[in-house]
Amino acid sequence: MEQREFGRLGRQVSVVGLGTWQLGADWGEVGENDALTVLDTAVEAGVTFFDTADVYGDGRSEQLIGRYLKSRPDAGIFVATKMGRRLPQLAENYTLDNFRAWTDRSRANLGVDTLDLVQLHCPPSSVHSSAAVFDALDTLVAEERVAAYGVSVETCAEALAAIARPGTASVQIILNPFRLKPLEEVVPAAREAGVGIIARVPLASGLLSGKYTKDTVFAENDHRTFNRHGEMFDQGETFSGVGFEEGVEAAVEFAGLAPRGATPAQTALRWIVQQPGVTSVIPGARSPEQARANADAAGLPPLPGAALEAVGDLYDRRIRAQVHHRW
Repeated sequence: MEQREFGRLGRQVSVVGLGTWQLGADWGEVGENDALTVLDTAVEAGVTFFDTADVYGDGRSEQLIGRYLKSRPDAGIFVATKMGRRLPQLAENYTLDNFRAWTDRSRANLGVDTLDLVQLHCPPSSVHSSAAVFDALDTLVAEERVAAYGVSVETCAEALAAIARPGTASVQIILNPFRLKPLEEVVPAAREAGVGIIARVPLASGLLSGKYTKDTVFAENDHRTFNRHGEMFDQGETFSGVGFEEGVEAAVEFAGLAPRGATPAQTALRWIVQQPGVTSVIPGARSPEQARANADAAGLPPLPGAALEAVGDLYDRRIRAQVHHRW
């Protein structure tokens, strides 16, 4: 597994990491033993980067990772968590006292003294331009509660505001063949500033796997049911904001671009890894088979220029009008 330098952190992480929202909640039930097996399978396949959040299963995802880290202390895993969504999404809740309380809880869940990386979890837009918020984050570093901080964002404007802050180590943003806008300004700006880019929602909530039809039904406790139109959180987190039926049709076309021996999902991950400036992509996995297949995408040959052009053409024809202006 290729390891890439994580910008200002001076650490290396695997180009394919593991997102662990699925192991906490909102994707249907995943048993504890199954979750630990997913973590172990990813590590055995070369993954050294886990991404989680304090609200995934109300801390369940962090706790499972903490159990795994205790069992594998020499695995060299870099863990990024997120904070900020334990209270109503008001800018005034982003205070140093709350940051201390939230990071203390995450440290306990993960069983570590210092968090490798804590990210603001898609806060209100005004937070990204608040000097007081970033001063508070600097204080967390000075107090050694966290080694570094970053942001997880919904929009490109939010990402650019965060990149302009000298202490920002990373930006996590939705990037996949159905969400190309970050390639225009955000990724180049991060690259110039030495800020890591973590690509999330890489398979557009599974659309890019090519496994769904217009008749697919998801469980009631799956965000692909209850947040399809942004009912609970930003719509972009579910199917990258693409309408489900339109997305299924576009995914069929994307699947036709997969090279021999690669699945559509692996092709999407390989496409992301190839984008200059991307540090790591964090697909989720609910089974060991998914975790292994995701990691294997890092070893695929680079996609040829014709395939890259075809992705851009597909986006322009089918996706751009739906999502480009919103994020």
